[in-house]
Amino acid sequence: MRERHAPPPPAAGKELIAAELAAARARSLAYTDMEDDLLVRQHSPLMSPLVWDLAHVGNYEELWVLRAAGGITPLRPEIDDIYDAFKHPRKDRPSLPLLGPAEARRYISGVRGRVLDVLDAVDLDDPDPLRAGGFVFGLVVQHEHQHDETMLATLQLSGEPGLIQDGELPAGCAQDAGETRSGQDEVFVPPGPFVMGTDALPWAYDNERPSHLMDLPAYWIDRWPVSNGDYLAFIADGGYDDPRWWRPEGWEWVRQKGIHAPLFWTRGGAEGGAGRRTGSHAVHTGNGGRHAAGGDGWWRRRFGRMEPVPLDEPVQHVSWYEADAYARWAGKRLPTEAEWEKACGGRRFPWGDADPRPDQANLGHRAARPAPVGAYPAGAGPYGAEQMIGDVWEWTSSWFQPYPGFRSFPYPEYSEVFFGETYRVLRGGSWATHSAAIRTTFRNWDYPIRRQIFAGFRCARVAG
Repeated sequence: MRERHAPPPPAAGKELIAAELAAARARSLAYTDMEDDLLVRQHSPLMSPLVWDLAHVGNYEELWVLRAAGGITPLRPEIDDIYDAFKHPRKDRPSLPLLGPAEARRYISGVRGRVLDVLDAVDLDDPDPLRAGGFVFGLVVQHEHQHDETMLATLQLSGEPGLIQDGELPAGCAQDAGETRSGQDEVFVPPGPFVMGTDALPWAYDNERPSHLMDLPAYWIDRWPVSNGDYLAFIADGGYDDPRWWRPEGWEWVRQKGIHAPLFWTRGGAEGGAGRRTGSHAVHTGNGGRHAAGGDGWWRRRFGRMEPVPLDEPVQHVSWYEADAYARWAGKRLPTEAEWEKACGGRRFPWGDADPRPDQANLGHRAARPAPVGAYPAGAGPYGAEQMIGDVWEWTSSWFQPYPGFRSFPYPEYSEVFFGETYRVLRGGSWATHSAAIRTTFRNWDYPIRRQIFAGFRCARVAG
């Protein structure tokens, strides 16, 4: 049976666009509401100073909404080069003449006021592709939310406690390290064609287009993302010390870097006293998830605080190489991005085309961590796969390549310059991803060594 995307949701009206713009800006301001020293400091060479991200989102709005769509004379053309992400690697950005925190806030506020003026005047039925359906506003909304998630990754790398708000999450399926959960751990996806990508969703990016028919053989895919408990079994079995599970370049990388666990994990909680430990024995969290015991167990640093590794949560902060090695160890493999997308059933979200409800997905920084595995049965796709959206970005086996008939829009640097066999595709979003910036067709990509992103994975295998 051929699967097709359902009709698109109604095009966003101006009130909804204004609300989405406001929601994105509220996050940016919240994540930069701290002492100036923390904003201008580079917490890791992998990331920009937070103040660069703050001014960059305003400059991006000025370029695309005010100048490209609104025809407005440039406000600050002299800073375009500073905030061009393609001209300056992150490690070099602290040396640029960046706007200070107060000036950056004034600048982005002035840009936003003019953006709302353009929104008031624009015709959303204009056939111009930037204006049609409010695409240019969707472009900047999603861009700002993506930088908000980047800011969260920066703040995690900073190790500074007390900057990020946490929250409550539903309980999941309790599990001890190495145990199998009750119920079916895999779901079956039958053979046949499905429509991959989209032509219908008005805010979809160029790399999600055009939709095209894919015909896949039958396969099994994990019902849930791989959990910390699952991953601890790999570590305990010597997974980081056995070259059988690693691609040659991955094995060289873990040996060279001395990697033996996900990023931010440490055995026994020994990290020079950073943060505060929550106890020396197995504990229960507020959401019902269980933790690995302290002492000889594994701990993690999460936004500046030390805590035992929760067994029930999807593992995060793992590279593609680590995900691939685990899958081999488990006798499986990573799914292709086509397999991942088909398991969602050809819908905007796995459950359908309606916006996410709180019982369907962990999105938008509801809490500063993934929800326990099994926490969102109401968000399952048609084949039974759960937590496909939210919690952790999921590595796939696919390289980031264009779809047949790809056309770059609105600029080649968004997607086209990254195509090839350098970046691996991630799908599904994380707990830090806003619902306005994710859908089943959305394609993220990164280097296979990247671990600071909120990434995990699930496994697949051929049926039969």
